[in-house]
Amino acid sequence: METNNNSPKYAFLYMLSLISLMFTGFSVGMIAFQIINRYIPDALNQYRSSFDAELLRFALSALIVAAPVFLIVNYFIYKGLHKGNLTKDAGIRKWLTYFILLVSSVVILGWFIGLVNVYLGGEITIKFFLKALVSIFISALAFSFYLHDIRREIAVGVKDKTIKAYFYITLIIVLASLSCALIFGENPTQARNIKLDNAVLNNFESINNAINQYYIENEKLPENLAILEDRTGFIRGSMLIDPESGEKYQYEVLNENKYELCANFRTSNLEDNNLRNNFYGEVWPHEKGYDCIEKNIESLERELMPIRIQ
Repeated sequence: METNNNSPKYAFLYMLSLISLMFTGFSVGMIAFQIINRYIPDALNQYRSSFDAELLRFALSALIVAAPVFLIVNYFIYKGLHKGNLTKDAGIRKWLTYFILLVSSVVILGWFIGLVNVYLGGEITIKFFLKALVSIFISALAFSFYLHDIRREIAVGVKDKTIKAYFYITLIIVLASLSCALIFGENPTQARNIKLDNAVLNNFESINNAINQYYIENEKLPENLAILEDRTGFIRGSMLIDPESGEKYQYEVLNENKYELCANFRTSNLEDNNLRNNFYGEVWPHEKGYDCIEKNIESLERELMPIRIQ
């Protein structure tokens, strides 16, 4: 029995359970955090607390992989306990269970310290409270489960109703988190379209820099975009066309200091509160479909800035 208790098999299962638990817990927390970021603004931390679709997508990916692993591995662990292949007093079981309890305690303690610190700093917000409650709930759930498990008097041949209840609670939380991530996140097609539109805007940014450089050297706007490719050295032919469709961007001079760039966009970024798209939404706002974006020469804007401030 001692050989079974300390066998590499159960050491492997407990370590894999611990790792998958950490990924599952963090993924559930990240999904909840991003949903909170999306719908509850924070005036003091607008950039840091903005919605990030890539983080949500990573959390969803981690949850899809880690949660089934955690549930399956724990099934084999508790099946071994039930059959007596692993005793409740096994060293590997005690050490790793108490380690999980330690990690959960540290997380709960850290969030309580954070709550007090934020309160003393006068920055208490509903967003922070919700995130704290999510973190404490996840940590407390893991802590209470493993505390109950390690304190059980009898494990062999007994089907513990509390263990079964924790299993169903965990399953419900995982399924709810998956559903929320799929509902509030971007589907693969939308994510690809946003990336393609951002690639267009990256090209627009390069074209804008080249136009400003051309204006400084020639004191006028270029007649067409092909001139930029020939004279500035900053523009390649691939920067003047849509990366997927190959359509040429439309360029038109509006007056001696203003021009517009036009393209067919797959999405709109006017109401996009995604952290990684904030720059484009402010500097290159566009509607879905064919849209034109007007720009002034930046050198003139910098010269006029002191006047505008006064």
